[in-house]
Amino acid sequence: MKTTIVLSLIAGIAMTAGSGPAAQKTAAPAVQPLPAEIVKAVQGTDYASVRIKEFPIAVQCWTFRAFTFFETLDKVKGLGIKLLQAVPGQALGGPYGKAPFGDDMTEDQMKAAKAALEAAGIKLVAYGVCDIGTTEASMRKVFDFARKMGIGTVVCEPQDDDFTLLEKLVDEYGLRIAIHNHPLPSKYAHPMTLFDRVKGKDVRIGSSADTGHWMRLGLKPVECLRLLEGRIIDAHLKDRSGFGTKNVDDVPWGDGKAGIRDILAELTLQDYDGPLTIEYEAEKEVKNPLPAIEKSIDYVRSVTYYLGYEQILRKGWGGYEKHGWNHYGPGYFEIDPKTGVLKSQGGMGLLWYARKKYKDFILELDFKCAQKNTNSGIFYRVPTVPTSDDYIYHSFEIQIYDAGQGIHITGAIYDAEAPTQDAFLPTGEWNHFKITCRGANIQIELNGKPVLDWNQEPRGKIKDFALEGYLGLQNHDSESPVYFRNIYVKEL
Repeated sequence: MKTTIVLSLIAGIAMTAGSGPAAQKTAAPAVQPLPAEIVKAVQGTDYASVRIKEFPIAVQCWTFRAFTFFETLDKVKGLGIKLLQAVPGQALGGPYGKAPFGDDMTEDQMKAAKAALEAAGIKLVAYGVCDIGTTEASMRKVFDFARKMGIGTVVCEPQDDDFTLLEKLVDEYGLRIAIHNHPLPSKYAHPMTLFDRVKGKDVRIGSSADTGHWMRLGLKPVECLRLLEGRIIDAHLKDRSGFGTKNVDDVPWGDGKAGIRDILAELTLQDYDGPLTIEYEAEKEVKNPLPAIEKSIDYVRSVTYYLGYEQILRKGWGGYEKHGWNHYGPGYFEIDPKTGVLKSQGGMGLLWYARKKYKDFILELDFKCAQKNTNSGIFYRVPTVPTSDDYIYHSFEIQIYDAGQGIHITGAIYDAEAPTQDAFLPTGEWNHFKITCRGANIQIELNGKPVLDWNQEPRGKIKDFALEGYLGLQNHDSESPVYFRNIYVKEL
């Protein structure tokens, strides 16, 4: 994934947050616990071992509530942030003075806002928290505004419990609805409410998950996220100095009690592909939230494993698909749309990523063998589009075959160079490859152990090789399938 930064800082409806000093004076009632199976599942997850993916980060304009919309663009641009979430009610500024940003904007005001966004190189990805009303007319007004502004996600708190009309419009407009969990007395304060509402509904209706507001209720954010797995559209990442509301405030990511690293690990396991949304609400820093934002971004970068990587097996709203991948030869790979796991089937062939060729790169992925004699491999720098078996003589294969020896065992360059040690895990367990190619040199790590460092040369079946080409996964036979998942590439 590219190093895009989005800071999405969500606040209250029409610039009035359901949190802050007024909310902190309210005594919190007893809170419904989360289902025991969710709590147990979280407790049994080894978050420390999760390789955290890179998430985009977005700024919600509420964080800059002391400034106008046009002033906010300058500050966001200065942070290097490319994504923005607008809040209704913020003064536009400039020639429009106190005129509020929102779905009552004139055509001229919308045109000016879009021009300013384009000039700053910032994309408006979401709008909210907004009031969509209960009628088709009121919802269409908001959706039409979002369409005109190029906004893909509307953040709101629907008043109706029946989402029939909302589903109809979501399908018609192709928009996503992210339902925010403002603190009590908001009806969606507890995640179980949203969980019950969205069951069986369009997957484009989900959660605008605010970790800070869950902490106000005394709930652990990572457990709430696990409950809402598959329904998180916008993650409003907050850290707070403690749980509850008394003498507690927002702090930079990593400085509080939210468990930010575990939250990022959970979002990685869910393969959440939306932005991390900071709503930094600390009033004492309202006139200068920049240091806290910068510190938050630095923390997330420090714990992100796949920084600068592109995930090349992605999921859409319908689940994982092999978009960008082609197959040559007999057999095929099937993909589980829920988990993104590829499983080889049939005779020997190659599933190759056709969208680009790679020169110098790092390729990382997980694989698992059904049997000890499972036979597969990873081809790299395949020089031309595979139309025959000729590619096997012009590109090297990294072997997957635990039953082999020497140049034919897992971690070897097939028929050319043996690994220095066996580092594969027992059959049925997931393994992790890290493959680094720079010029003619290739280095391979298997499960964190260096197993090969070789300056390539024609050898064995390889007549010649290219320094640029396609990446491919081999399916070998139908008797002992191989599984792949979590495929990331970083160009060097």
